[in-house]
Formats: sequence, C-alpha cells, structure tokens
Amino acid sequence: MTNDILNVSGLTAQLRNGARIVDDISFSIKAGETFALLGESGCGKSMTALSLLRLLPDGVVNAGGTAQLDGVALFDLAEREMRAVRGGTAAMIFQEPALSLNPVMTVGQQIAEVLALHRGLRGAALQQRCVELLDQVGIPDAARRITEYPFQLSGGMKQRVMIAMALAGQPKLLVADEPTTALDVTIQAQVLQLLRDTQDASGMSLLLITHDLGVVAEMAHRVGVMYAGQIVEQAGRAQLFARPLHPYTQKLFAALPDAMRRNQPLTAIPGSVPPPGSIAQGCRFAPRCDKAWALCGEQTPDWTVTGEGQGVRCHLYVEGGRERGEGEKPGREKGEGRRVDAAPGFSPSPLSLPPSLLQVYDLQVHFPIRKGVLQRVVGQVKAVDGVSLDIPQGRTLALVGESGCGKTTLGKAVLQLIAPTSGSVQFAGHELTGLSARELRAQRAAMQIVFQDPYASLNPKMRVAEILEEGMAALDIGGNSAARQAHIDTLLDQVGLARNAKWRYPHEFSGGQRQRIAIARALAVSPQLLICDEPTSALDVSVQAQILNLLKSLQQELGLSYLFITHNLAVVEYLAHDVCVMYLGRIVERGAADEVLRAPRHPYTRALLSAVPRIDGEGRARIRLEGDLPSPANPPQGCHFAPRCPNAVEQCRAVYPPAASHSATHIVHCHLHGGDPG
Repeated sequence: MTNDILNVSGLTAQLRNGARIVDDISFSIKAGETFALLGESGCGKSMTALSLLRLLPDGVVNAGGTAQLDGVALFDLAEREMRAVRGGTAAMIFQEPALSLNPVMTVGQQIAEVLALHRGLRGAALQQRCVELLDQVGIPDAARRITEYPFQLSGGMKQRVMIAMALAGQPKLLVADEPTTALDVTIQAQVLQLLRDTQDASGMSLLLITHDLGVVAEMAHRVGVMYAGQIVEQAGRAQLFARPLHPYTQKLFAALPDAMRRNQPLTAIPGSVPPPGSIAQGCRFAPRCDKAWALCGEQTPDWTVTGEGQGVRCHLYVEGGRERGEGEKPGREKGEGRRVDAAPGFSPSPLSLPPSLLQVYDLQVHFPIRKGVLQRVVGQVKAVDGVSLDIPQGRTLALVGESGCGKTTLGKAVLQLIAPTSGSVQFAGHELTGLSARELRAQRAAMQIVFQDPYASLNPKMRVAEILEEGMAALDIGGNSAARQAHIDTLLDQVGLARNAKWRYPHEFSGGQRQRIAIARALAVSPQLLICDEPTSALDVSVQAQILNLLKSLQQELGLSYLFITHNLAVVEYLAHDVCVMYLGRIVERGAADEVLRAPRHPYTRALLSAVPRIDGEGRARIRLEGDLPSPANPPQGCHFAPRCPNAVEQCRAVYPPAASHSATHIVHCHLHGGDPG
C-alpha cells in the first residue's frame, strides 16, 4: 500500500466531436506533497483539474481513465456522493477570485456554506470558525470583514478569501489553479507562504497549476510538464531544474527574461499550442521544435523512463535518438546562460544621455470624494501625488509597484487622458497640461499606449485592417486608403504577423497575437513614446518572450522610448534602462536599472525584490510586509511606507523624507538613506 493521496491513471477528456483536450494523463501525489502541472495556456492543465473534480463544462466529457482520491474511485461515485468530496476531501482555488466569489453574498456567508455542509457547524460556532479562517489566511480585522462583500476587498484579499473557503472543509487535497496569476509579487509571496504554512500544519497535498517557473521552483516537490493535452515530462523539482529533458521544457527555461540576457533576444517558441485533435499522429510539439526530424512527424513518442522518478515523451530518449539532442541545462541553449556585460551605453552617465523626450515635474492627480445630496467634496483620493520623472529618447523607464499605487493613473495623466490636478508634462519641449482638445490632437500621434488586456482594448466588431487604419484616419496620417493599407502591411511585417491576418477579427487570434495587433495599432501613427501598461502580465512565458523581443527590436529600429508599467521585476531586469519604484502615489526610489535592482536602498524596493520567486535558488532573504497598501484617500502621515516598514523609526511617522542622492542617477526618499536600512 502506498501513501498516495491521489492516483490518476489514463485520464482522458474530450470534446463531443472526439478531439481530446486531456489525453491519457497519469500521475500521483503523496500526502503532504506538492505536484505542479506546468505549461502554456491551452495545454489542458485546468481541464485536468476539472476532470478530477467532475466539473467539466458543457461540451466536454470524461472519456476514460481512473482517479483514486484517498482510496475512493472518484468516477464511480454518484453525483450526491461527489458533492461531499468537493469542498470536503478535495477543494479547489480557482484562477480568478473576482469571478468565483458570489457578488451578492457576504464573505462570511460564502465561507459558512462550506462549514455547514462539510463540518456541520451552526450558530455561534459557525460564526467563530468563519472569523478564525479569515484570521488564519492573514486578513486583518476578520470579525468586520466577514460582513463585507467581495467588491469591498482588494485582489489579494479576495484570493485569500478563496483560500479560506477551500480550507474550511479541511481537505486532504487542494487544487490551486494559477492562484497567483496577475497578483503583485508581495501578495503572491503572502499567498504562497500561506499555502506552505497550511501544508506544514495539516499535511495537506497540493496540485498546483501554473505557467510560472519561479512559483514551481519555490513550491513544488515534483513537476509534470504538460503540452497539448499530454504530460511530456515528469521529474522531481531538483531534477527538472538541473537538467530538463524535453525540448519544450528547455525552451520554457530559455524564454525567461533576466538581466543576463538583456543584450540578446530571448528564445521565444514559434507558433502556438495546436488546437485539440489537430495532430493525429506524431509528436505534438514537432511543428515548434528545432530538434525534430522525420520520425517526430510520423510516430507518436512513447513514455520513456530516464531515471528514478523521471520520464519524458520524446523520440530523443529512445535507442538511437539520444545522439540527436541531449537534454540541456536551463538557459544553456545556443550559448545562453553566460553572464553578458551590459552593452556600451546601456546605463550611461548623465553626460552621455540623449536629450529627454518626456519630462514630468511634480505631477498630481487627485480625485474628489463627494457625499450627500449636494455632492459636497469631503476629501481627495491622491492617486498621483507629486511625481517627477524623465525619459530620454530611445530608452525604457520601468515604473514598478503594487496594484493601487497609481502607476496606470500616472500613465494616463502623461497622455492627458486624465486631466492632472497640477504639475507639468513636457513632451519634446512642448507643455501638454492645460492644452485644449484641438491643441492636444496635434501631439496625439507622437504618444501612444498599449493596454494590459488586448482583448478588451480591441474592437471585436472590427477587422484588424480597420483597427489599424482607424487611428491614421482620425489623425489624417497616411494619405488615401491605398497608402494606409500599404502601411498596414508594413506594420504587420514589423510585429511578426502575416499580411492576410488584417482581414480577420480579434477573437480569431491568440493572446500573444492580439497583443501584437495592439502594438501595431500604437505604431500605426509613428509615435516617439509608447506607454506600455502591463502588456505581458497575463501572457505565458513563451508568448511574453515574443512580445519582449518585439519591443526591444522596435526600440532599436525606430528609436522608440517606453514608459513600461509593470509588477514583473524579471521583465524589468531584461528590458529597462531606468527604474522608478512607486508607492501610494509617490516615487520612493529611482535610478539606473542596475543601481535599483542590484543595490536597492529603500526598504520597499528591497521587499519587492525579496518577494520575487527565482529559479536559481539565489533569492534574497524574504522581507515580509505587514498589512495592505493604505488607502490613497487617507495616506499615512510622514513616510507613506512607515506603517509597513520593518525599519521605521519615529521620524518616519512624522515627516515625509526628502530626496537623497546616492549617485548622479540614483535617488531615494528614505530617512535611513545614510546608513544601511537592512
């Protein structure tokens, strides 16, 4: 008898037309173990989890295989019996808490449902247990929070409520489907630590679904790499990260951005995951694999055991195939992984910098808070509170910070999409604040924005050609329609899309392709400055690599300047020349990328960097931040970060720190700047 809490064998799920979404999946999870399913979007990870819990959507059916959970055959249970398993023996954290929580029920009511059904609690004991669970997952003032609705909570707090609901039934297996996607690194660190602490305390097993290699490195004991409905590699975490075998796994590692690769293109994986049922025979990764040969297209590879606890589905590892391509260590493809010194001029001295294209001085964006019948102003939300920055021609300034700190508002205020309350925005020597709509129109072509979600920002009723031509027509650019169509063809070439794609609609493209269309739309009017608002936050690592390569090549070719808004510090390391760290509407540290990321001075910057999961195991000692970001409607007196700062002294709570220079380019707002805060 084994100590496996979950044993899955030959699991298959398919569409009603017979196309397999999950194809012959087998794995097991021991008690107290974390098993990670890793892979791109569309490879079948979430469908595997939904199959196990028998929650498949309409049109998808379970077509075979077995699943034993704590000795019980899940697929043999009646639906009434299965309801006792869901939330009891097994629970699930869904990817998007805002869509998974009931908006018309309080947080307490939703947790109470689970406790009443699976633990039989009632009355005062039920109420007390709800408070205990919220307190356990780190939500402050839990007794008050149970009476609040989901819309009153931040994204990180909603995710913690989902975890509290999942833990309420004391499950033996927790399925976590992308539990930290699009969360800030500080919130992500808190959520991952909470899951680890819960495992240590209860011996719970965890099926972790993710596309983030850093999260896998930090959490998993064993890993299954999934592609096009199949597990193509399975190994212990140490084995996989030391020597990935399958070409797909190797390319996932090679696509990761970091400082060592910032002067060379990332190894992007061409193409996309094939649709279910589109490849009847042969290796499903062969069309995207640079190590494929004739056999890969003719014969489906069998599962090959390569060592204890490690196996791979690849022809390279059967007799006669090994000499065609050995497994390589992460980042060693094509000479990558060597530390490459920054190219000359990457972080130049101020004397060698090109002239500033954008200059922002003491910019403020305050939104009035109105109450009462007469809607009197009773306060101000200080979304942006005195920000100054500049971006030279052809350089990238990364703006980083937690959600709610004012990054996006600042980007929109620079473009005058939101009217600043005060301050100055100068673009190419021209003052933008206070201009009329007619006067701003003359500047619009030179400044464009790429939004976070391309699906939401592209008109679903317009073809790509119409989307790209719209801006040119509005700004009288490009002459007649024939000239504009020729320009559109050139744009599609620049962003790596086929010219005939212009006659298709946005829904016909993948997420990465839609983001390329959004970039092409911004480039259509020949801008000098692009504001990129989290353009890669929800993309797979392989698609992210394609977009980063594109942005870097466009900058080199066209001399573009970027204001790159993000919370992904790995992307900052790869792409940015300069960095500004923003907290509660203010810049707390700024400087060249190497200065801020290698020698951070502000305690908040240090906490952000310490929270980033790293695949090399060389992360900084974790700095835990207490509480959540304060409200910009009522910022703390003195240093805004003082209530959460582990190094705060009395002076920090009384006076906002002035700017202190540590070099010609490195400036920090911290009372502890003279010594070492850490």
